[in-house]
Amino acid sequence: MQSAEGFPFFWERLLLTVRQDYPGLYRAWFESLRLIELNGGVLRIAAPDVSYAGYLRETCIPAFTQAAMVCTGHLVTVQFVAPDDLNRIDTGRSLSPVLTRVQPNADYTFEEFVVGASNRLAHAACKASSAQPGTLYNPIFIHGNPGLGKSHLLQATCDAVMKNHPGADVAYMSCETFVNDFVRAIQNGQMQAFRDTARRCDVFVIDDVHFLGRREGSQEEFFHTFNALYQAKRQIILSGDAPPNDIKNLEERLLSRFQWGLVAPLDAPNREMRQAILQRKAKLRGVEIPDEVLDYIARHIDSSIRALEGALTTLITQAQLLDKPYTLDTVRALLPTYDAGDSRRVRVSDIQELVAKHFGVKVNELNGQRRTRSVALPRQVAIYLTRKLTKLSSKEIGGYFGNRDHSTVLHAHKTIEEAATQDPTLAHTISQLTRLLNNRA
Repeated sequence: MQSAEGFPFFWERLLLTVRQDYPGLYRAWFESLRLIELNGGVLRIAAPDVSYAGYLRETCIPAFTQAAMVCTGHLVTVQFVAPDDLNRIDTGRSLSPVLTRVQPNADYTFEEFVVGASNRLAHAACKASSAQPGTLYNPIFIHGNPGLGKSHLLQATCDAVMKNHPGADVAYMSCETFVNDFVRAIQNGQMQAFRDTARRCDVFVIDDVHFLGRREGSQEEFFHTFNALYQAKRQIILSGDAPPNDIKNLEERLLSRFQWGLVAPLDAPNREMRQAILQRKAKLRGVEIPDEVLDYIARHIDSSIRALEGALTTLITQAQLLDKPYTLDTVRALLPTYDAGDSRRVRVSDIQELVAKHFGVKVNELNGQRRTRSVALPRQVAIYLTRKLTKLSSKEIGGYFGNRDHSTVLHAHKTIEEAATQDPTLAHTISQLTRLLNNRA
């Protein structure tokens, strides 16, 4: 066995190689990793906790393997080791294979979650529940469009619970995983084991619960699991792309239970918050990018946090591989698709925010499924203005408004266009909003 002490420069060189060759994967916390040994062609690296080890195993093995072979000149296999692997202690609560647990992403912590007006309620509830599971807000139902940070918040809660309560049994998974495990348990005759495992969890976290729609058998099992956990005062946290009332084909008894606790929306972040998110994610990757460059990206991408992160990763990767500085000229050259010039001066997020404020509704209501006039009219006005002031296709516009199809977008535009010719007040409102949006741009 060759220990870390035998390679005074090897570890620094290995990390530098990973950072240079795989900038999109590199994280600032890689500095906390520890080289254990290089023995028999196997390089063992210790991660500070299980979430970091999970990220490394799922994402970074090829990068570290290639870097290790470059540094050693030999074939090397890389293994990432969590603290529990080093000090294997049987706690008597081994996880049953009948219920799949998803390891939280190491990047998804409360420290890396940017808080603003669009997510403050959901963040506060999750953080409080991570300190006192099952006592303050139970259940918690978080809803919002894809890419706004629901999975980050759920996994951050799991991470905090495991740190605050080391012995807690935390189960995090997608609703699809729950359904697949349920079906497999039926096929394998393991239903009792499946129920015992699911219903003994201290914290039960399910992402994308709208997947239950049209799955009657799964809804039945989920209903009884929910009841057992709730009665035992175990923490339940759920997320969906829409509020409970708007989930199609959901049984009334499940709908009522999803609304027993706190229902919290995640709305689209404003420009300042988008820039703060980019700053946080750049810091996580260990790079410093000027504010004007981050602001450029924040101004030109308003669809989702996921899109922001994708643009940032593209910039970091290409800039480092091509040895380019982080300047406005560089970002314009590397991310040309995000600079649409005058034709996209008005942003969809600006339209939604201004229309919602004018009509006294919330942005997430414009993206929801409610069809009452108090919401339907503002939604149609927002869609009309988006068609008028941007070059987005009808399909793209529908994606900004709760994934509506192009025919709904065309109908909304026609409805407002015709109504404005008959209603002077509506015509004045549209003219006023248009002027404000153009001025803001």
